[in-house]
Amino acid sequence: MVRIHELIAERPSVSFEVFPPKSIEGAINLTQTLNDLRAVHPSFISVTYGAAGSDRQRTADAVIALQSERGIPTMAHLTCVGHRRQEIAELCDRYAAAGVENILALGGDLPADGTRPPDGDFRYASDLVEFLGEDGRFSIGVAAHPEGHPRSESLLADRRRLAGKLEIADFAITQFFFETEVYLRMVDDLRALGCDKPVIPGVMPITNPRQVERFAAMAGASLPTWLVDRIEQAHPSDVAKIGIDVARHLSQELIDAGAPGVHLYTLNKSGPALAVAGQLFAASF
Repeated sequence: MVRIHELIAERPSVSFEVFPPKSIEGAINLTQTLNDLRAVHPSFISVTYGAAGSDRQRTADAVIALQSERGIPTMAHLTCVGHRRQEIAELCDRYAAAGVENILALGGDLPADGTRPPDGDFRYASDLVEFLGEDGRFSIGVAAHPEGHPRSESLLADRRRLAGKLEIADFAITQFFFETEVYLRMVDDLRALGCDKPVIPGVMPITNPRQVERFAAMAGASLPTWLVDRIEQAHPSDVAKIGIDVARHLSQELIDAGAPGVHLYTLNKSGPALAVAGQLFAASF
């Protein structure tokens, strides 16, 4: 089995994020995407988890299928808002029985329709990290926001919370960002707080600018003026190529600067992520 924190200690990793399908067509598309991604032998693949556990069953099914049926090292996203300890314990038992050893511990968002989840036993991601740490069966990852979580009262407070979670967790994976300096500043800030756990940068190739703008607003990520100008001045048919070039350049800079790998957000599309990963494998891995 592969524990992510051990894997990234040996060599730079390249990994991908996918989301569980919600329809037959989505399942067919995800199958093709995964078949494509296997061509570059990914270090691991992560599977997202819907707001308030809305994708819990689909996520679990996808994670277990990837890990046990396809033999791909898999990390399960797990949010805790609205969940009872018994529910999380049962899901952890299911993952452990299937050989899943990696979990990304998240607080979770409210559903997009504005409804509130039922009261649960966890308030914050740190509560879930403590629970998983006591369990002891998993390599634990946490989310990092290089520019600060949008709900944090300050960047320093956000860094302190992240460092606190990493006292128990084994590694972090960032939300996407577009400039290397943003990542390096976060790593320096964590080091100043006495935290030297590995932080894997998350990179998203832009193919749909409006979609990325929406994601960026939700995640607290800024879109640099130089990037916005470059996209706005380009012909629509060239936007995807620009997005891939930017992601490829950013990924290479991060690896050259000492990042333990890159985690590519695919949105269940293999083409852009493979275009970035293929270049990285050729140059760095």
